[in-house]
Amino acid sequence: MNTDDTNIRFGLCTDQNLSFETLAERWQLFEELGFDSVWDCDHFNQTSNPTGPYFEGWTLLAALATYTKRIRIGVLVSCNTFRHPGLLAQQAVTVDHISNGRLELGIGAGYTQGEHGRFGIELPAPGDRRRAFHESVQIIDSLLRNETTTFDGRYYKLDAAYVRPAPVQKPRPPLTLGAHRNRMLRICAEYADTWNSVGTTEELRARGEILDQHCADIGRDPKEIRRSLYGWSAVMPDQGLPDMWESVAAFEEIVGRYAEVGINEFILDQPQPSQFRVLEAVAADVLPRYRTP
Repeated sequence: MNTDDTNIRFGLCTDQNLSFETLAERWQLFEELGFDSVWDCDHFNQTSNPTGPYFEGWTLLAALATYTKRIRIGVLVSCNTFRHPGLLAQQAVTVDHISNGRLELGIGAGYTQGEHGRFGIELPAPGDRRRAFHESVQIIDSLLRNETTTFDGRYYKLDAAYVRPAPVQKPRPPLTLGAHRNRMLRICAEYADTWNSVGTTEELRARGEILDQHCADIGRDPKEIRRSLYGWSAVMPDQGLPDMWESVAAFEEIVGRYAEVGINEFILDQPQPSQFRVLEAVAADVLPRYRTP
């Protein structure tokens, strides 16, 4: 897939271990700087600091939506094992209305053993997680598009279920699906508006090729699916890459390398406060070059 460099989107992801006031200020700043989207996470506890404070993702998203006006918002990504898909669809409709149609609906299969164990939530085997995720995506897609949904699956059953009102966005809020492996990428080919993943450029290239093939198999144009990287600055040096907030040049290097393998959306960990000068320079000097005229 050839990426159109003039149509790359940039978002920022914030951990919810800061005070609410600080998070609201950050989200307003990111909007003022011209970023396309801003996201929080879906964990009971922060994975890198599980004993520290951490707000719940969806209630926080609803609150922070009221502090912004233009920027797209989402949870990167909602853990399927935490909620019934009917509940997630209802949450999505609510936040879509609160934000006046700015929601990006992120969904993933779930993976963190520690917090599942601490809260007594079953973490099924990988195959069951994938199959349950597939059912959830089908249900959420249908609930957000249709008047009623009946579904008789292995993991979920719905009988003429509905969510009302309908979402602001038509036919539904865009789905950002997190996926790294073959069968998850097959689900993305069917339902995703955006595919999100993490990893090296080589890994993203290979996954993108698999996604392209799945799209070909079902007759879908692969260009309909945005290719999204979650850029985690803490691990990039281990991949032979610089900290993207080290300098404008480092940021541009990251974008250039991943754009070459088809990535056209970058959702990046927010920088440290000491790196905000780089953030502001990136917003002023780099982002405008990727805006579609």
